Amino acid sequence: MNTFMAKPADIVKNWYVLDAEGKALGRLATEAARILRGKHKPIFTPHLDTGDFVIIINAEKVVLTGNKLNKKKYYRHSGYPGGIKETVYSELMETKPTLAVEKAVKGMLPHNKLGRAIAKKLKVYAGSEHPHAAQQPRVWEWQL
Repeated sequence: MNTFMAKPADIVKNWYVLDAEGKALGRLATEAARILRGKHKPIFTPHLDTGDFVIIINAEKVVLTGNKLNKKKYYRHSGYPGGIKETVYSELMETKPTLAVEKAVKGMLPHNKLGRAIAKKLKVYAGSEHPHAAQQPRVWEWQL
């Protein structure tokens, strides 16, 4: 018996909507990364993009547990000496809640060419509206 390896012709990509309202950031990110990667499908193949598209709505209503909202920091660097900037997550959630969710999900994907291709299938919106109605996305049933 041989190990099953999916071929690009076997892969069917669906669209799913995840509602982030009241969900913990890490738990939302793990579920989104699992769907993006394709681990929820029986045809999962590690070296292929077998995953589906994910639309995350209500990113502004995601929850950080404990005191992470005030202690967790987001770092970025300009490339120049002394060019490191830090932002507390409470400020980041006020200004760019979509960035916080995207960063959490991308951190759970492979850090290579395949991971960058998979990350392009993630769409995050701060409010409850999204422009992907034509793709007929299904609401994801949470398994948490």
